[in-house]
Amino acid sequence: MEVTVCPLTDDTLSGAIEIWNRVVEDGEAFPQEETLDLESGKAFFAAQSYTGVAVTPQGKVAGVYILHPNNVGRCGHICNASYAVDAALRGEHIGEQLVRHCMEQGKALGFRILQFNAVVATNEPALKLYRKLGFVPLGRISGGFRSKDGQYLDIIPHYHLL
Repeated sequence: MEVTVCPLTDDTLSGAIEIWNRVVEDGEAFPQEETLDLESGKAFFAAQSYTGVAVTPQGKVAGVYILHPNNVGRCGHICNASYAVDAALRGEHIGEQLVRHCMEQGKALGFRILQFNAVVATNEPALKLYRKLGFVPLGRISGGFRSKDGQYLDIIPHYHLL
């Protein structure tokens, strides 16, 4: 699907919040448990080093990502990111466009490594994409993610040199 990945704006904020909240509510990928409203969403996304959105030619927000430092000081060159795609548009390669854009932005912001701390082992589409893009898995943490139903799922941290 054709999308343009660009910085979050006031015009795309509500669409980004809607997509983000859907992933939070599903409880299968993001660690967050609280959803965002307009005020908290604006503050949350503004606090990131970069927030990008995928927008269709019709102006619909199709996906969102956040990019921020993974650590501080001597590890401050490592960034972290999270991605969310509109459930109705999954499988259209929007996630890949978000990740590729994020990698470019991370490098432009001076980060040297992109690290994912908690890729849930049941998230096969994400794992397949990260393999395709050359991310290196760092092993498996048993029970590192608590899903919405209370089940503990394994996580697989990954990294990619920028």
